[in-house]
Amino acid sequence: MNEAVNELPKGVLHLAGNDSKFSLMRYAPSAETEYFVQHYWIVRWDLRGKEPYHQTVIAHPNVNLVFEESSTRIYGVGKSTSVRVVQDHGWVIGIKFKPGGFYPFLGAPVSSLTDRSASLEDVFGSESRSWERSILSAPDDQDMVSRAEAFLSERLPEKDPNVSLVHEMVMAFRDDRSVIRVEDAVRVTGMNKRALQRLFDRYVGVSPKSVIKRYRLHEAALRIDQGEVVDWLDLSTELGYYDHSHFIRDFKSVVGMSPEEYRQQRENLTTPST
Repeated sequence: MNEAVNELPKGVLHLAGNDSKFSLMRYAPSAETEYFVQHYWIVRWDLRGKEPYHQTVIAHPNVNLVFEESSTRIYGVGKSTSVRVVQDHGWVIGIKFKPGGFYPFLGAPVSSLTDRSASLEDVFGSESRSWERSILSAPDDQDMVSRAEAFLSERLPEKDPNVSLVHEMVMAFRDDRSVIRVEDAVRVTGMNKRALQRLFDRYVGVSPKSVIKRYRLHEAALRIDQGEVVDWLDLSTELGYYDHSHFIRDFKSVVGMSPEEYRQQRENLTTPST
């Protein structure tokens, strides 16, 4: 049985103020698929009697295959925030591939999917469409995940050693707060800058610089959403930024507003109207 984890996700903006409307469950992959897959996820929502909700997300450096009624798509990595309008009630199930993990399925540079999506048939063939109905008609989460795993297991490519290499690099960028610039990534990986950029273009879809930036901003947005931030200078220093203005620029370039504006927006969302 796939292990389930229910927690507030990094990258989903302002979800802390709206978690009563949504549930997110993550399920660990089996030993058969874990080389390529980070986890399976299921989002459910119930907005009946409420206004549609605009959910904003900072994409992780992962490709996601999302099964949704008549709208199943494979989503590449977005360079900035994306907005999804959620209404009524429903659910979707996704396969979140490890950074680099989708390249062996695609067989082409993952950058070809950056800021765009592809249909299920584009990658897995016309016969794959019947799996959408099978997966979404499952009676419960575990059965849905089992069917998604079966779909993927029938189509597993050969293991590419670069998948493990890229995944290890991305995790190092995520966890080491001294990694802020591409030069830092070169130092950590021991790979020259051009080779590193080519590798990430082919396997991840975005540059090492983009990967580093989004992980720092995931952490910043989550801290703001949880109401933990008192001082912006302290936060930027904790995230590894020696230049406070650099942190502000990065945040604004991806989120579209300054950290202070983002915090104010969160407070407006969580303050009851009178």
